[in-house]
Amino acid sequence: RHELTLTMRWTYAQSLHLLSDDDDSTLDDLREAVATFEDSEGIARRVLGGAHPLVANLGRSLRLSRANLGAREGNLNDVNGLCDAVAAMAPGDA
Repeated sequence: RHELTLTMRWTYAQSLHLLSDDDDSTLDDLREAVATFEDSEGIARRVLGGAHPLVANLGRSLRLSRANLGAREGNLNDVNGLCDAVAAMAPGDA
């Protein structure tokens, strides 16, 4: 039951994050995605354990969302944002 709820929250945050590619999206949509990923990852880590695949997926999505938010807010020169974006890439995304 917990895993299903967390998966639904992940899907919701993914939708908000993917919306950020749309010209009509707002920074608030992306901020909500980041906040949802942060909250869900913490809960998933406590409930499911750090080795669970959903925790890894949430962490990867969180890093991508943070990097995207940083870029949208004009913080692309921030070294941490760039490091997060590179770390979030799957092998072959480059």
